[in-house]
Amino acid sequence: MSTPNETVNHEELDEGRRTLLKLAGVGVAALGVASVAGAPVFAQGEAEWDKVFPKSEKVDHEKVSFKNRYGITLSADLYLPNNRPDSQLAAIVVSGPFGAVKEQSSGLYAQTMAERGFVTLAFDPSYTGESSGEPRNVASPDINTEDFSAAVDFIGLRPEVDRERIGVIGVCGWGGMALNAVAIDKRVKAVVASTMYNMTRVMSKGYNDSVTLEQRTKALEQLSLQRWADAEKGAPAYQPPYNVLKGGEAQFLIDYHDYYSTPRGYHKRAVNSGNAWTQTTPLSFMNMPILTYIAEISPRPVLFIHGEKAHSRYFSETAFAAAAEPKELMIIPGANHTDLYDQVDVIPFDKLQSFFDQHLSV
Repeated sequence: MSTPNETVNHEELDEGRRTLLKLAGVGVAALGVASVAGAPVFAQGEAEWDKVFPKSEKVDHEKVSFKNRYGITLSADLYLPNNRPDSQLAAIVVSGPFGAVKEQSSGLYAQTMAERGFVTLAFDPSYTGESSGEPRNVASPDINTEDFSAAVDFIGLRPEVDRERIGVIGVCGWGGMALNAVAIDKRVKAVVASTMYNMTRVMSKGYNDSVTLEQRTKALEQLSLQRWADAEKGAPAYQPPYNVLKGGEAQFLIDYHDYYSTPRGYHKRAVNSGNAWTQTTPLSFMNMPILTYIAEISPRPVLFIHGEKAHSRYFSETAFAAAAEPKELMIIPGANHTDLYDQVDVIPFDKLQSFFDQHLSV
């Protein structure tokens, strides 16, 4: 039995990391090189445009920040229609994908929905992007669920917003977090999960639930040993590169690379764009499943959107089956997982608008 002062067997750790990444689904294209983005910057007000999508002339943009109930300061972009009426508007909170930042997909969703008449807020989850929290680039099913409710706290206090008409959009891994948050946060009137991942499921069971008990146990043994290594060093180790293509990768990994590691979607603060999660990030995800109470979103409506060709489609299909009415599953013909990140001719914005117009009506 190891003690804190004993030397960790690093060869064993390396083997365990490879096992974990291969079998426990930790990668999920949410990993970058083993470096960490710099300290967050909490800018507020107007700022230089630093998004991967063009700025809309139909929308007013403001950088804002607020705290969640754990005291972590979240950085966000607030989008408001610039032709808005004097009356209060419906609002939508947006985040995701897992390992992305608000300057990427969530910001595109938020800005586009603001063009369509909603007050919207795209935020960086705790410990990532411009949001606070140390160490950098660690995730938690509990804290990241809370982040959505903290965003609802903030936007519901804005004078432009009718707090009785707030919806949520979660993209990819934050689609699962959004559903988890809305199940307990009864202030939210409607929720959309786009190209959803259930991060606790994939980390604990692997893709298509393929991880055996023996493999899961081995992964947890190695993660436990990693805690000794981190404790000895006084800082967490970070995961190895994942969006570096060497040839022979599955198509979905190529798709992730083509978004996060090319001008299409690269952003220096994104975990997925050349940074990395901590080695021990999977621990709580492997022990605390989200979506246990997904049926309790009802009677509020939930809309699942997924690509027909997405490797992740089964996450939405099984979550849809577990959800209660009213619910809807929209499959986009020919679309893969990342098409729903930024392809404006593929993302069904007309459907999103009609869904929220109906369910966030006065």
